[in-house]
Amino acid sequence: GINAEYGGGMGDDLDSMLSSLGDQMGGVDADDPASRGKCFKCKQSVTTGEVLQAMGRHWHPSCWACENCGTPIGTGDFYEQEGMPHCAKCYKASFCPRCGHCDQPILDRCVSALGKKWHPEHFICSQCLSGFADGQFFERDGRPFCKNCFASVHAPRCAKCDGAIDGPCVNAIGNQYHPDCFVCDFCGCAFAGGTFFESGGKPFCSAHYHQQTGATCGACGKAITGKSVTANDKKYHPECHTCAFCLNSLTGGSFVSRNGKSYCAQCNSRLFAGK
Repeated sequence: GINAEYGGGMGDDLDSMLSSLGDQMGGVDADDPASRGKCFKCKQSVTTGEVLQAMGRHWHPSCWACENCGTPIGTGDFYEQEGMPHCAKCYKASFCPRCGHCDQPILDRCVSALGKKWHPEHFICSQCLSGFADGQFFERDGRPFCKNCFASVHAPRCAKCDGAIDGPCVNAIGNQYHPDCFVCDFCGCAFAGGTFFESGGKPFCSAHYHQQTGATCGACGKAITGKSVTANDKKYHPECHTCAFCLNSLTGGSFVSRNGKSYCAQCNSRLFAGK
């Protein structure tokens, strides 16, 4: 067991050494024994002068330059892109993602949101410039907003209270309402069954809609939605139009109006004879 373990270890070391040697020999020109390697850029042998080793390859110092603008890199900073070196300026201009807030290159960590990249310190509310402490934000026209700013600037307004609507809403009469605000404009009651009536651009329950339009019974005060009787400058349900004295129905019969009240012919004669 010990010998097998030892032999395996040596095999791993040998493979590693051979792989390293192969990498080093990759840049050697077999046709030129004096060569110190082949330049990766110009593919010519490096036989005299300095030779640079970078990115696992050999380079003439003059060939060790930015792939984009040709500026010599020397011992300065460089960035690898698609196997070739680039100076910092060209790398930033051509390959770096740009911040959605400041439009400057992002060289380190970034935030990905709304289909863009952002410096972490620049992923902030477009209105108040505050960060998103809870990580929650709202989008409008490709820009992030905190909850308060989104509500104050972009959220629809309730036609009743004029407050921002940032949740469920009711669309009615060409307006939007908080569900709790969509009530009768006169009595403030919710609409049973969702039925409401509109007058002057405002919602009303059945009773107060007909009160607004003059279609309520002069006797019981309830809405009149069918046939009606007009008397004493008021409207009545036919069954509600009764004699003010005997309370018998006046439907289909004659009546006399006195002081805003209706009387049947008999009661009128009895009560007001000679008057």
